[in-house]
Amino acid sequence: MSLRADFLWGGATAANQCEGAYNLDGRGLANVDVVPTGKERFDIISGKRKMLDFEEGYFYPAKEAIDMYHHYKDDIKLFAEMGFKTYRLSIAWTRIFPKGDELEPNEQGLAFYEDLFKTCQAYGIEPLVTITHFDCPIHLIKEYGGWRNRKMIEFYERLVRVLFTRFKGLVKYWLTFNEINMILHAPFMGAGLVFEDGENEEEIKYQAAHHELVASALATKIAHEIDPENMIGCMLAAGEYYPLTPKPEDVFLAQEKNHENYFFIDVQSRGEYPAYALKQLERNNIMIKMTEEDLDTLKNHTVDFISFSYYSSRVVTTDDSVEKTAGNIFKSVKNPYLEASEWGWQIDPLGLRTTMNAIYDRYQKPLFIVENGLGAIDTPDESGNIIDDYRIDYLRAHIQAMKEAVELDGIDLLGYTSWGCIDLVSAGTGEMKKRYGFIYVDRDNEGNGTLTRTKKKSFDWYKKVIASNGEDLS
Repeated sequence: MSLRADFLWGGATAANQCEGAYNLDGRGLANVDVVPTGKERFDIISGKRKMLDFEEGYFYPAKEAIDMYHHYKDDIKLFAEMGFKTYRLSIAWTRIFPKGDELEPNEQGLAFYEDLFKTCQAYGIEPLVTITHFDCPIHLIKEYGGWRNRKMIEFYERLVRVLFTRFKGLVKYWLTFNEINMILHAPFMGAGLVFEDGENEEEIKYQAAHHELVASALATKIAHEIDPENMIGCMLAAGEYYPLTPKPEDVFLAQEKNHENYFFIDVQSRGEYPAYALKQLERNNIMIKMTEEDLDTLKNHTVDFISFSYYSSRVVTTDDSVEKTAGNIFKSVKNPYLEASEWGWQIDPLGLRTTMNAIYDRYQKPLFIVENGLGAIDTPDESGNIIDDYRIDYLRAHIQAMKEAVELDGIDLLGYTSWGCIDLVSAGTGEMKKRYGFIYVDRDNEGNGTLTRTKKKSFDWYKKVIASNGEDLS
């Protein structure tokens, strides 16, 4: 068994990290627009510090990003040159409904994405579209409190009906919410949540997640009704937790952390809240308001496939004195057997195979790796070339592990899209210098640069990998 003949090789981006043009052609303001770089960034994306508009003295990288809004035809042409079979991108909600609660969509936004999808299809590239990738209209946050409010389901349903109807025949593969489990770690980014003093933050997060889960199931229902060819996936920020030691308490803590990760995907894939989750909510006195209709919707409209991001594995221990890694929203104990990236993310190719097995054993549904890559500082040499052998080494090892999961373990895998196939703004830090792409974009952390696109060494390497369907990783 090897990779399927129609394996979907490609790359992935998100609208807020690459499009820019935040105020053009009727687009409204979104949560991801008003997250600046700097030391307050994490407090804002976690809902601790309220920032619902641009403020003096801050730099907001999403305003312009890499201006893919005006460069997408040339960028997609480069993706086609690499041989992409698929391109994962996301819809900016506020291009379609600028405020989020309008009854009629913005035609300019629809026309933009229609042309983008037609450009992909002209090159034989299948769009893989994330409906909501850390994206919530600011108006819906100010007026309704973001996803804490049940009315968000109605607004999301209106959005997806428009998308599935307008783009029928152009888009087959859809993801409902990017990294839905990140709502627990970055709730402003994940669900437009801002907390007031004295609020039960955990209850609000789980209530908001419930609303997203119901919205996801409704989207799955509507997608299949509008076009039975549609394939709907959920999306998980994945990476198995290892116990630091065989001490039973460490082993059990790792199991608890993995449960926390899989909680929402269990609902989207299996159709009901798992027993461990219900007991956890009960222990913590968290009361989720849900209806019988909600439970019926969740049960009857599960996803067709499981997509996930994988960058690193994680390690936990009950020993608080052990050193932690830096640079990741998911904190981890340092693994003494692994090297780390410049941002402290532990590099674990075998962990990808382990994670794939854990997910496939759990759900028995096709998998899709929709994010994987190495964030690194790329420095052009005297000739302006970027010799990113470190990125090639990272990707080679992970693709090899992915292939072994398919060929040796029998996992059903639809495709692989590396993260940030063109350099873009980092979601975690807002930096440009943390680069993932096969294509270098001339832009720095302060927004300076020509936006010129340049192929890195990894560009031709990945082209060769795709042409050989993963057989040539040299």
